[in-house]
Amino acid sequence: MVRALFLFASFALAACTPGAPPASGGGAAAATLIDVSLTSSSVVATAYGTSGGFQPAVTDVSVGTMVQFINRDAPGFTHTATSLGSAASFPASSPFTAAALAVSGAKLSSGFSSGALAPGAASQPLLADLAGTYLYGCFFHYGSPMRAAIVVH
Repeated sequence: MVRALFLFASFALAACTPGAPPASGGGAAAATLIDVSLTSSSVVATAYGTSGGFQPAVTDVSVGTMVQFINRDAPGFTHTATSLGSAASFPASSPFTAAALAVSGAKLSSGFSSGALAPGAASQPLLADLAGTYLYGCFFHYGSPMRAAIVVH
């Protein structure tokens, strides 16, 4: 009986403690995180063109996965992660308008933008709802080349 009470109390405290890992069973799965950092990533060749600023350059996930971007760059480096729509490869020049600066979308297939992410900030979670390839880039640094892909299986 004492052991059962101890386990219950431990579970209850963990459930109420900020920053504690979620209890297992029935909770939402953690999002696949994509690091956003122009200063710490290298430029690489991908099947879609030259990529940089996002790690990994090509992220593979399953349908149903949540994806989230985290700006891990130095202070002063604001970025976006903005969908390139139905593009099959990275356009030569930036296709973005000021609309990329506002948060939009909840599903990869519907288009999305993280909005302007300050250093340390995370985007809204995005659902990988349909199989396909989703190209995206940064409004501010597209030509650096700050762009990447998510492939949903």
